[in-house]
Amino acid sequence: MIAPATIDFDDAEGLLAADRGGLLRGASMAGAQVRATAAAVAEGALESVAGDPPRTLIWVAGRGNAETAGSILAAALGGSAAAPIVVCAEAPPWIGALDLLVVAGDDPGDPALVGAAATAVRRGARVVVVAPYDGPLRDATAGRAAVLEPRLWVPDDFGLARYLAAGLAVLYAVDPSLSTDLGALADELDAEALRNSAGRELFTNPAKTLADRMTGRAVVLTGDNAATLAIARHAGAVLLRIALQAVASVGLADVIVALRTGLGAASNADREAALFHDDEIDGPLPERARVIALTLQAERAVVTARVAGLDDIDIVGAEDVPDVADAPVKAGRPEQQLAVLAVRFEMAATYLRLVRG
Repeated sequence: MIAPATIDFDDAEGLLAADRGGLLRGASMAGAQVRATAAAVAEGALESVAGDPPRTLIWVAGRGNAETAGSILAAALGGSAAAPIVVCAEAPPWIGALDLLVVAGDDPGDPALVGAAATAVRRGARVVVVAPYDGPLRDATAGRAAVLEPRLWVPDDFGLARYLAAGLAVLYAVDPSLSTDLGALADELDAEALRNSAGRELFTNPAKTLADRMTGRAVVLTGDNAATLAIARHAGAVLLRIALQAVASVGLADVIVALRTGLGAASNADREAALFHDDEIDGPLPERARVIALTLQAERAVVTARVAGLDDIDIVGAEDVPDVADAPVKAGRPEQQLAVLAVRFEMAATYLRLVRG
């Protein structure tokens, strides 16, 4: 059972005092991670692999944020990239000299990453290492790979932005039609972190608003396509790891079926009883599910139509910030919207953890 809140969302001093592990700092560093990757690219880190599009861009990552980033890139950009993007846990047997391999992870001794890199080098493929360049991974590539290793340390929970930035940089290096301004992306993520800072009150703070909606509720996160579903699953992972709150992350079609067959349903008698409910006398109300549907701006109308008439479902996009915010969010490219949503949920999970003291 999750411990009840002991700190108010608007108690900035209490939240900061409770943040003994530096979670807010880690959650606010997405922009810095992107900017560090942009600096490495500007210094020529990808010059050895830049050029014509490969036959296939293979993203090898076995777990965690590295695998999530590959899924997001494939879903958001796979249809417009000059080469197909394949996400897998190990090097496919057909890899060859016409392919480009990206090995992504946080462990330079991971046998899957080391084996994939060694196979790709042996067969003449271009290789990019998005991982700490040390130990067996360094030995396997022996200077025959482009390297985008982490320049800033952040907790593993908050590393998604670095992998996304590295993937975008690699795609642009081999396909200039996919123009990516990593500096602009970093600015947007910094702006999102500022909107969600501890000093901003709940009604002006998108992350605190999300956290408040999820407090004391069973939560289901959903997306209507592969990209938003990947972000929903990432949000579910950070809520579990950081907020210690178990949530479900499933496709929108499954959610619609569940809602229509009774998930979160309340009778008229239940609604009337809730109006006069007193927790001290009547005990806690039965837990009801809160469904949060993540969406890209281009698909919002479709998602809204699909859930019309269903109760207890919130549609959340990157541009959904309070009207009183200093600067409204402009809907950018899909990958930018997805990165902003990732940061927002990471900070919401952090607040859910901190309010418990």
